[in-house]
Amino acid sequence: MTTIRRAAVLGSPISHSLSPVLHRAAYAELGLTHWTYDRFEVDEAGLAEFMAGLDPTWAGLSLTMPLKRAVIPLLDSISETASSVEAVNTVVLTEDGRRTGDNTDIPGMVAALRERGVEKVESAAVLGAGATASSALAALSKICAGPVTAYVRSPERAREMRGWGERLGVDVRIADWAEAGGALSAPLVVATTPAGTTDALAAAVPERPGTLFDVLYDPWPTHLAAAWSRSCGAVVSGLDLLAHQALLQIGQFTGIYSTSIETLRGAGMEALRLRSDRGRICE
Repeated sequence: MTTIRRAAVLGSPISHSLSPVLHRAAYAELGLTHWTYDRFEVDEAGLAEFMAGLDPTWAGLSLTMPLKRAVIPLLDSISETASSVEAVNTVVLTEDGRRTGDNTDIPGMVAALRERGVEKVESAAVLGAGATASSALAALSKICAGPVTAYVRSPERAREMRGWGERLGVDVRIADWAEAGGALSAPLVVATTPAGTTDALAAAVPERPGTLFDVLYDPWPTHLAAAWSRSCGAVVSGLDLLAHQALLQIGQFTGIYSTSIETLRGAGMEALRLRSDRGRICE
């Protein structure tokens, strides 16, 4: 008798997550008919209780906000990558009860950039200073030879980014958000801000832009990404990141590392298309 194996994504809010679409597409490609992947609305207050209720059929968890740091005290160990940014987005659950945390966002960012031909840059700019920005700095520590300028809105955020830079070995320089238009001349620009935040920057895209990595995927394209593409600049999307980090998660959960990145990205694109179609119908 085949044992059911379970995995899921947790977070709050979680209804928008594309992770079930991507993971289920991978399981189908791999013939893992006994695997399931669901989503659960879980906040920080409910995380310990949820994890206490997991039985040996569970293989792994994907975590989104606000759980990436809240989960750390509940784990037996975390990887060096996760420790570097104090954020876990992947929990591997073994049948003997061990819980190991990892961060696939960071190598996922590096892989998504490499796929677009970005192996090394001399400098970079980061728009924003939230949780995703620290992962961006960790990824940039592997590919950026020179300084990273972070565009932030407050002295507190500036201190945080400087602190992450010191911890990760990145030469972080701070600029005020009011000067963010100047970021767009960098060879690599990483936008880590919520939807709509960078819309006003679209008019400032240079004639010959470098590479934009915009971590959003819904709605897509953002105004900034659309303007970047019109100027013939390379664009890496949040869906590229989601697919690459999910690829790594699937390997850790199942032990199989042969899923096609195009399978994951294609499933995500189709899901976003259907969302867009439903939105038009409802208007």
